[in-house]
Order: sequence, then C-alpha cells, then structure tokens
Amino acid sequence: MSASNMQDLAPDSTAARVALWRALHLEVDAPPHVLEDNVGLQLLAPEPGWQQRGDMHAEFTRPFRASIVARARFIEDLVVEQAARGLSQYVILGAGLDSFAQRRPDVASHLKVFEVDQPNPQAWKRQRLIELGFGVPDWLRFVPVDFEAGGSWQAGLAAAGFDASKPAVVVSTGVSMYLTKEANAATLREVATLAPGSVLAMTFLLPLEMADPDVRPGLEMAEKGARASGTPFISFFTPPQIQSLAHEAGFGKAEHVSAAALTERYFANRTDGFRPPNNAEELLVATV
Repeated sequence: MSASNMQDLAPDSTAARVALWRALHLEVDAPPHVLEDNVGLQLLAPEPGWQQRGDMHAEFTRPFRASIVARARFIEDLVVEQAARGLSQYVILGAGLDSFAQRRPDVASHLKVFEVDQPNPQAWKRQRLIELGFGVPDWLRFVPVDFEAGGSWQAGLAAAGFDASKPAVVVSTGVSMYLTKEANAATLREVATLAPGSVLAMTFLLPLEMADPDVRPGLEMAEKGARASGTPFISFFTPPQIQSLAHEAGFGKAEHVSAAALTERYFANRTDGFRPPNNAEELLVATV
C-alpha cells in the first residue's frame, strides 16, 4: 500500500486524538500512571513536537485526558475480570486505535478479540501493526463493517468466527453521542440478544449543562468542532435515562459508573488534582 493511500485510510481525528492523549498521559502526568499506552502513538507516528499542538495542550486537555485513561483502564479491568470468570469473546465496537491486544497479550491471547470498525481505518491499522512488528495474531479478528452503507456488526462478527452461543464482553466508548437515541437503543437491543452472561460497557455523554463548570467550555468547544466537521453530538443522556434505555432493551442489570467512582478507584491517592470531571462522559455497565 503506497504512503499516499495509507494517508487516505488513516483513522479519523477523534480516534487519533484519543490515542495521543493516552500517550500524553505518560509524558506530562505524574506517576503512578492510570494506563500505560503508547501503542497508538507508535501507530500514528506524528511529527516531532506533536505535544505542542493546540489539541494536546497539557493543561487544557487535562480533565479530558483523565477521563480517557480512566475509561480505558476501567474497561481493561472489566475484560480481565470477565476473562477470569471464563468469558472467551471480547467485542470492541468502533475499535479505532484500541491497543488492548498489543499491550495485554497475556490476557488477549486466551480470548477471541473482535475489533469492529469502518473498513478504511481498519485496513490502515492492520498495515501499521504489521509494519511495526506487532502483527495480527489469529485470536485478533478484524471485523470491517461499513455502518454508513447499512452494514451489520452482528453479521460481520458471525463471519469472523463469533460464537453466538457463548457470552461476550462488548464495549463501545466515545460512540453513543454521535448516534441518535433510536440508533443507541437498537445497539442496546442487539447486544441484549447475546448469550446470557454477556456484559456491555459503553460510555455516554451527560447533557452539557450538567458538567463541572471548569470543563464545560472544553466540552462546548468539542461539540462545536464535531458539528463543524460533520459529525455532530446528537445524543446526551442522564444516568437514569441510559439505565432505563438498557432495561427497555432487555438487559437484566444496568449500572451507572460515575466519574466519582472512577476517581475513587484510580485517582484516590493523587495530590495533583488529576481526575476525570463529574457529569461529562460516564459509563453504563449492563448485563444480559
């Protein structure tokens, strides 16, 4: 694949930004680090001085960076815990530059990891993983699905060897705000039809006016940028609303994991005030 072709296929700016924020955490935040992840940085290979870009400003992006590493660490711990219980399938919807398979082969190699994403960025990622020597082991299954053309992730999973008779962990981060309420409900209904014992973890964005005042300007700027680039934020949910949507979709249990709970779990002994903001992006964990 030529360099210019590779550039055309590269991941979108949101996926790239999230991966670089995870790497920035290691460079500008004091240890102990919540998550150690520079795989996305290696894949993207940005120009030297990328840390000085406006969207990487260490102080301005601090609360968002905390939120990104907190959600990634929480999901990683959840997958490790579910794998220990015997779950053997892990599905990542809108996988982007997720790096669990590269960072945690000790766990991932005992699972089948299905990364669902748009075909072009996924082809780019596969090529970069091979170029960098990570490779694509048999237990890592790429599932290209063209959502814009009406592609079905469930059909894609089946074609990639997903066993519908066995439970799975399904994860969706940073996606729900770009989908309509109906599309979010449809995804919840689809996951709720998976084998009993399956677990869904997804992030959702609370209404902007509920966010901590210090992060509201940043969220409003992100919302404006998303609208300008043609991918507006469409859906916001309060915790009771998202829980009720999950119950209506058929989940037996739907728990809200707040930023405060993540702070207690991963940021408790920090003296630098680094923590995810309240009432911005939080998590739903629902069990079939």
